[in-house]
Amino acid sequence: MSFSEECWRRRRAVLVIATSLLSGCGTAGFDSGGGAVCPPVVEYSRELQARAAEELAALPDGSAIVEMMADYAVMREQGRVCPGPLPSLQ
Repeated sequence: MSFSEECWRRRRAVLVIATSLLSGCGTAGFDSGGGAVCPPVVEYSRELQARAAEELAALPDGSAIVEMMADYAVMREQGRVCPGPLPSLQ
């Protein structure tokens, strides 16, 4: 893979992660309502999201953290579209 391809791949990963973080939303609650079990999606401030995107962009090529954050972005998206709240743990 050429330097240019690696650079663009990394930028795309950062863009996907940043987009996922910027479009995040919080869940309504944790009360039992039946249906699917959904994890909460933490809402981050725009400032924290921008700082995280900058820090990800500064990581070295091939960083394991970039790969792990891409997985985290997928989990956030799955939580965001999940149809039901978490059941009560009481």
